[in-house]
Amino acid sequence: MRTAGGNHFLKKEESFMYDRENRFRMEDTMNAGRLEYTENGMTHMAARRCDVIRISMSGAVVALLTQVNLPKQFYLDIPDARINKVGAVLMKTFPNNTAEVRFLRLLTQKELDRIFVFSTHPAHKDRVLDVRSW
Repeated sequence: MRTAGGNHFLKKEESFMYDRENRFRMEDTMNAGRLEYTENGMTHMAARRCDVIRISMSGAVVALLTQVNLPKQFYLDIPDARINKVGAVLMKTFPNNTAEVRFLRLLTQKELDRIFVFSTHPAHKDRVLDVRSW
């Protein structure tokens, strides 16, 4: 007889995206964001404002003004950097109204640079936008 939690075949399963993907370093930022998702099944779209406080190529940490029950999947928009509808998955919620999300696609370095240009975080005050690459 086996003990609970023993050598089970499902314990060896892994997801390439979340288990073996190399982790990118999160960088502090301060950008306005918007979360869009469907409520009540598929009846209507809801949008909530948030602040993007940390970001990397593969994920972000967002801060919400109030306690909101976020769905597992939604879109993240960063309007001032003109980044629209990045698919995201909720990874973890924290008691201080922040949540960690993972993107369904990696952000490009060009998109990250544009986010940091429009950031109000003191670490990015000297960043400028190269208009030739826009």
